[in-house]
Amino acid sequence: MEQCACVERELDKVLQKFLTYGQHCERSLEELLHYVGQLRAELASAETGSPYAVQDGVELLGSSDPPVSASQSAGIMIRCTWPDLHFDHLVKMVAAKVFHSLQGTPLSATLSLVMSQCCRKIKDTVQKLASDHKDIHSSVSRVGKAIDRNFDSEICGVVSDAVWDAREQQQQILQMAIVEHLYQQGMLSVAEELCQESTLNVDLDFKQPFLELNRILEALHEQDLGPALEWAVSHRQRLLELNSSLEFKLHRLHFIRLLAGGPAKQLEALSYARHFQPFARLHQREIQVMMGSLVYLRLGLEKSPYCHLLDSSHWAEICETFTRDACSLLGLSVESPLSVSFASGCVALPVLMNIKAVIEQRQCTGVWNHKDELPIEIELGMKCWYHSVFACPILRQQTSDSNPPIKLICGHVISRDALNKLINGGKLKCPYCPMEQNPADGKRIIF
Repeated sequence: MEQCACVERELDKVLQKFLTYGQHCERSLEELLHYVGQLRAELASAETGSPYAVQDGVELLGSSDPPVSASQSAGIMIRCTWPDLHFDHLVKMVAAKVFHSLQGTPLSATLSLVMSQCCRKIKDTVQKLASDHKDIHSSVSRVGKAIDRNFDSEICGVVSDAVWDAREQQQQILQMAIVEHLYQQGMLSVAEELCQESTLNVDLDFKQPFLELNRILEALHEQDLGPALEWAVSHRQRLLELNSSLEFKLHRLHFIRLLAGGPAKQLEALSYARHFQPFARLHQREIQVMMGSLVYLRLGLEKSPYCHLLDSSHWAEICETFTRDACSLLGLSVESPLSVSFASGCVALPVLMNIKAVIEQRQCTGVWNHKDELPIEIELGMKCWYHSVFACPILRQQTSDSNPPIKLICGHVISRDALNKLINGGKLKCPYCPMEQNPADGKRIIF
């Protein structure tokens, strides 16, 4: 994820530069067009005998199809066509056009100076805009370099080929993980389409919890508490065993909706408050706050000390609470296995790529044989801790089913492999205390 953030930062810089350049270009062209328009009007009203000749000469400063708006002019500037024209030649064309139209009448010194200043102003503005546009090219190239620097196109080296030995079985496991993720995210039609295309058979019992969960969540997003309250009441006993406050929070939110209705809903709110009776012991403080808010109902809760009750964040909170408690009740994880695996891979992959590069550089490829263990321990954070992990203090290895932790009589715990290596003459001496004991007295520990 850090690599994505780096590329995103470079992209934001480029977009900001384009935005700033576009605004500057628009502003500069508007000023330039205003200046040329004023000059055209002044020259046309001058006593030259042919005001339209001067006007036609000024129009040559553009192109054969002169821009009629600042946006059209901006398009010309951004393509950088004007600096590529020999501008001195263009100025001479303007002067020749004006001179020819005046039928031999030479330009006065004042008009010549004005025309020269106008041409110089246009030339400087166009060259400045073209220069600024070329500077953006380097910023665009840095985005490509950031992508090449942060993303390695070859990541297959960190995955053992043996993972796909049972290809059909592995594909089925992966497809099942994707389908479960789609069901959990509420993309039911996509999940059904994937099942049909992959010929994956999914039982209705597997789908049902996800269907019910998404139906209630959709109702909560529409601020409909009915389905969630019905579900919470039907599972009240099991929710209490989990110490869940879901049902109380649903009743609380419904009571707040009645309060938002103003004095017209006061009697209905008082009547609904009876639902708080089963929760009075655990949520006495919250119930007191809601009852106290009735005093300000006629004056308006928005300007009362209880205005926090009307905060819209309560709906997002109730959705999170329902998802967490419902998943716990139904035996589902709050996050799908696919999303957890993907997030863990984003953390671990850069570290594994660095280790792979070091191993190849030092020519010690035998250190990592891509079995069921990684060459180093990778910290994924507390979010990815799902069970206890024990590492043997003697061998510095993580225990497993084939090498479980063993508790000695003295209370110290080591791995079975360490225990077997410490046996001497049928006796075992604890490596932490001098107590001798029979190796058979050690007991396996299950965390």
